[in-house]
Amino acid sequence: MSGRRWEALLWLGPSLALIGGVVFYPAVALVRASLGRYSITGVYQGSVGAENYARLLEQPALPTVLANTAVWVTAVVSITVVISLALAQLLNQDFPGRALVRWALIVPWAASLIMTSTLFVWIYDYYFGALNQLLTSLHVLPQPVDWLGEDTTVMGAMIAVGIFVSLPFTTYVLLAGLAGIPGEVYEAARVDGASTWATYRLVTLPLLQPALLVAVVLNVIYVFNSFPIVWTLNDRNPGFGHDTMITYMYKIAFKSALRDVGLAAALGVVNVALILVAVVAYLRTVRWDDDAAAAGSA
Repeated sequence: MSGRRWEALLWLGPSLALIGGVVFYPAVALVRASLGRYSITGVYQGSVGAENYARLLEQPALPTVLANTAVWVTAVVSITVVISLALAQLLNQDFPGRALVRWALIVPWAASLIMTSTLFVWIYDYYFGALNQLLTSLHVLPQPVDWLGEDTTVMGAMIAVGIFVSLPFTTYVLLAGLAGIPGEVYEAARVDGASTWATYRLVTLPLLQPALLVAVVLNVIYVFNSFPIVWTLNDRNPGFGHDTMITYMYKIAFKSALRDVGLAAALGVVNVALILVAVVAYLRTVRWDDDAAAAGSA
């Protein structure tokens, strides 16, 4: 038996080494950096304990950035899931050109985020952007709007791009979940006289819970950590008024007057903690367990 254990460890060794190198070591290094002081050139100057965390709470921009992050993550994830439910339901039906539509849906996900974000910068451009040209020609807007320069529109513009790039992954996760639902379940619902909405609410959604769980959790992590979209669309605006926690962390380390790696590392630790809390809170809220899934399928 012990020989088999060593054999299993031998096979798992490369994977465990990779996990240790790309997950555990960076995590330990991040925590260590959050407890230290660094020069403007990044030279370690000794430990300061929890001082960086105390200084982080004193930053005047932190409440604004926290609020921006909450709006950004909640809006992108919730709207993406709702739209993806409809798209997955559509793509699960047989219609001419379905394969082409499915392939086309992958494009925003496969493309570079920097490239996609830059494309939307051009679309949102005040003078030559396609969006202003379209809306003014249709008389929806009396004059062009500076989508990425006005405080009232920049967050909405970023959320729209976040939804655009999140739809493919979420739709395909839900589509896989729909494909795994047996047809006999729908046949039984039709025999019982269930309406289309009742079938969707009482049969499809409960059986889609595992796919929804995966889609929401991964999207929360992905959207929270999304740097290219927020940075590319918001880099023209001074200060931290439209930053999320990820871009705020980068600015603290490299772009602001602070230039403080230790403070940025402390914020990085806080970011990880916030993601873990959000995911655990979601899992507890949905009360996901086998009994709930069985009740939904019944």
